[in-house]
Amino acid sequence: MEMKKPDKVYERVYLVGGPEITDERDCCVYLVDGGSELALVDAGLGFSGRQILDNIRSSGIDPSLLKYVVATHGHIDHIGGLHFFQSLGAKVVCHELEKKAVSEGRPELTAEWYYNVKYRPVNPDLILSGDGEDLPVGDLKLHCLFTPGHTPGGVSLYLDVGGTRILFGQDIHGPFDPSWGADTDEWKKSMKKLLELKADILCEGHYGIYRPASRVKDYIESCLRSHA
Repeated sequence: MEMKKPDKVYERVYLVGGPEITDERDCCVYLVDGGSELALVDAGLGFSGRQILDNIRSSGIDPSLLKYVVATHGHIDHIGGLHFFQSLGAKVVCHELEKKAVSEGRPELTAEWYYNVKYRPVNPDLILSGDGEDLPVGDLKLHCLFTPGHTPGGVSLYLDVGGTRILFGQDIHGPFDPSWGADTDEWKKSMKKLLELKADILCEGHYGIYRPASRVKDYIESCLRSHA
């Protein structure tokens, strides 16, 4: 299958990794361009680091400006590449409730068994706590919203660019397995938080881009109906 090229989602936001761009086992990897600093939303399974850097470069952006890689949750298709990017100097960010997956690599939490790939644990550089924190990325502000459910310490990120709200909602659809701490009741509460954001664009973790706002709303509500 011929791989697609990286995609500019909106001003300052790019899709630089994912099933149709890098490795079919990768989650969607998004780049936030803060001008003087960059942030990646998730890191893929772990075999596409160089290609993700090349995709950043081919988008006309200097990958040496990468400051943060934010792990939205601790599944290996999202965190497998953390070791690579941290080795280049990027700071790894995750919620405190995902630290056991990220830093200890407990296989029931990383779901590495599903991909038959061994995870390389990393020590996070920045730990998020509570219901929400802001992460400055150059001249942008990346809001990190605590959205448990799919995993105990999942976060959803969003930023506002020129009056447009862009939401990074990885794995909104699930799945839910109690072995890694999934909780559908908590997930439903988290989805209501996301609906309240009234995002104009959704960057989803496996299914790509949803727009405009009405389609974002419809997608989240359809996921809620499927687990009613």
